[in-house]
Amino acid sequence: MHIVDRRLNPGGKSLANRQRFLRRVKDMAQRAVRESAREKDIKDLGRDGRVTVPGDGVREPRFSRQSGTGFQDYILPGNKTYVEGDRIERPPGGSGGKGSGEGGEGSENSEDAFNFVLTRDEFLELFLEDLELPDLAKRRLSVVETEGLRRAGYTVSGSPANLALTRTLRNSMSRRIALKRPKPNEIAELEARIADAHGTDPLLPDMKLALEALRERTRRIPYVDPIDLRYRRFEPYPRPIAQAVMFCLMDVSGSMTEHMKDLAKRFYILLHIFLTRRYRHVEIVFIRHTDKATEVDEETFFGSRETGGTLVSSALVEMKRVITERYSPDDWNIYAAQASDGDNVSSDGPTATELLRAHILPACQHFAYLEVGDENGPRAGFVEHRTTLWRTYEGLAKSGGAIAMRKVNHRRDIYPVFRDLFGRKDARAEAEG
Repeated sequence: MHIVDRRLNPGGKSLANRQRFLRRVKDMAQRAVRESAREKDIKDLGRDGRVTVPGDGVREPRFSRQSGTGFQDYILPGNKTYVEGDRIERPPGGSGGKGSGEGGEGSENSEDAFNFVLTRDEFLELFLEDLELPDLAKRRLSVVETEGLRRAGYTVSGSPANLALTRTLRNSMSRRIALKRPKPNEIAELEARIADAHGTDPLLPDMKLALEALRERTRRIPYVDPIDLRYRRFEPYPRPIAQAVMFCLMDVSGSMTEHMKDLAKRFYILLHIFLTRRYRHVEIVFIRHTDKATEVDEETFFGSRETGGTLVSSALVEMKRVITERYSPDDWNIYAAQASDGDNVSSDGPTATELLRAHILPACQHFAYLEVGDENGPRAGFVEHRTTLWRTYEGLAKSGGAIAMRKVNHRRDIYPVFRDLFGRKDARAEAEG
C-alpha cells in the first residue's frame, strides 16, 4: 500500500506528524491483515476483506490551545447579562473542562474500532508485502503475454510531458541560423550607436531604418517556432513474462491423516497465491505418492484415498521426469513444496538424497519441505523427534543443499511458518534480533 498525501498542512498540524501518522496507519493495517488471515479460511484470502484497527490509532495528532490557560482576547456581541465594555472573568480552576478522550466521565475506551474494507489487491499487497522469492530472476524469460513501451525516436506532436527540450532548442537554433535572425547584441550595438549620434549626423536616418528592419525581422523569426517542437516517441513492443511452475508433492499413504492433508493443502494454497502475485504465468503440477508416484489433478490430489507404504524417491523420480519433459530450468522458475508426515523406508534415504542433490535442487529456485504432524503435537518450531525423512533432508541441508525445512502441527501455525520460509532476510533478521 502506498499513501500519497498532497494536501496542504491545515492549521495546527505539521508535516512530520502527518507522515508519522500515515506510516503508523499502514503498519496497523498490515498487522490487522495478518491477524485477519489467521482467523479466516485460507481459500478466502484472495477475496475482499474487512479489517479492523483501533480507533485511537487513526486519530491524527494536532496542536490546540487550552481555553482555560494563557491570555486570549475575544469580542462577543453581548446579551442580557453583559453589555459592551464588560470583562468576563476567567472560569474557576484555570484548566477548563475535559473533552472526550481526555479523561472526562464516560470517555475511557469510548472510541469504536475503525473498520474498513480492502479490495483483493490491497489485501494481498499488505498480506505479502514483506515476503520474497529466492532467485526470482531466471537466465531467460519466455511466454510473451504483454506489451511494454520503449523509446522510438521523436515526433512532431505529443504530450507536453514528453517534450524533448534539448532536441527542440537545437532545431530552434538551426532555424534561426539558417534564416539569419538578428542577434540581440547586433540590435543592442545599433541602438547604442544611435544614442551616441548627434542630430546633425547624416547617417542617423539610415541607422534608424536599419534598426527598425532588424526589429521587424526579429518579430517575423521567433526564437522558438512550433515547427521546432519535438516530442519523445514511444512504441509498444512484446515483453517477455517470467513464468513459474509449482510442484506440489505429498505423501498420501495410510499414515497421513485428514488433518495432515488439510495442513498441506493450506500451505499449498498460500504458496500458489504468493506465486501468482510474483508471476503472470504459473502452472501447478500435483504429484502424490505412496510407494509409487503419479501426476494427478487437484481433485484427486486432495480427495482420493490411498493405502500402502511410503517411498519418497518415487515422487522425486516423477518430478524429475516432468521437469525433463515439460519444464526446462532455463525457461522456467521451478518451485517445489513437499508435505509429508516424515515416514519413509530407511533404505530409500540415500536414493532420495542423491536425486535431490544431483537433479532436483539444481533445477529448483526453491525447495521447501513441510513436515505435518498430529493436531495434538507441539507448536511450530519444535521437533519432538526427528523422523526418517527429516533426518535425511537435515543431512542434505547441513551439507549445503538449498532446502528449507519446517514442521507444523496446527492450522494456526501455517501462516507463521510460511512467512518464516519466504520472509525477506532483513525482516527475519530483525525479528530474530
